[in-house]
Amino acid sequence: MNETIVIVDDEREIADLVEVYLKNEGYQVCKFYDGVSALSSVEASEPDLAILDVMLPDMDGFTLCQRIRENHLFPIIMLTARVEDMDKITGLTLGADDYVTKPFNPLELLARIKTQLRRYTRYNPGAPLREISEYDIRGLFISKDSHRCTLNRKEISLTPLEFDILWYLCAHQGAVVPSEELFEAVWGEKYLDSNNTVMAHIARLREKLHEPARRPKYIKTVWGVGYTIE
Repeated sequence: MNETIVIVDDEREIADLVEVYLKNEGYQVCKFYDGVSALSSVEASEPDLAILDVMLPDMDGFTLCQRIRENHLFPIIMLTARVEDMDKITGLTLGADDYVTKPFNPLELLARIKTQLRRYTRYNPGAPLREISEYDIRGLFISKDSHRCTLNRKEISLTPLEFDILWYLCAHQGAVVPSEELFEAVWGEKYLDSNNTVMAHIARLREKLHEPARRPKYIKTVWGVGYTIE
């Protein structure tokens, strides 16, 4: 194992603790205590995953996440001491793949890191949802082989998580996919009531597809049930 993970947290004790757990698992670690230094490192040498604290001395983690997402698709996990749903939704909407609330169990964080890395590197069509490697739905094209998505022949930049969500919906075209099913299929975790993760990622996908909020062309909401692509 030689994946490189960036840790950005100005609480040195937490950063050091996470570093110990990651190195014990064989990961390479780059540790930063401010956003500017971390961003410079990411631009110079792309890591496999980043862990960003929301509260940083020079820029907040949300801004750092947004800046990273301008050019990079590797998984991002947010660390936050806040418990408000809106803060979590903000991070997910800006491109984060997951969040962990402080204080946290390092073993739980490690499990989430492994889950994100598995998803990020799972770019082979060996086990598709159906025996189909691509879909073309009214100008929306998505390919499992090339891991590309285009809309009216224009490239759409998706994170691995966003790609998995869109692929799952396309593979179940015409059916309503409940939020619980979508979450458990894509995240591989048990769905909990009041989980806003799916909603936040759907909103992000719609934004990238230039979907009008009230009358989306592709990803439609069936209130109280889930989502569908017709």
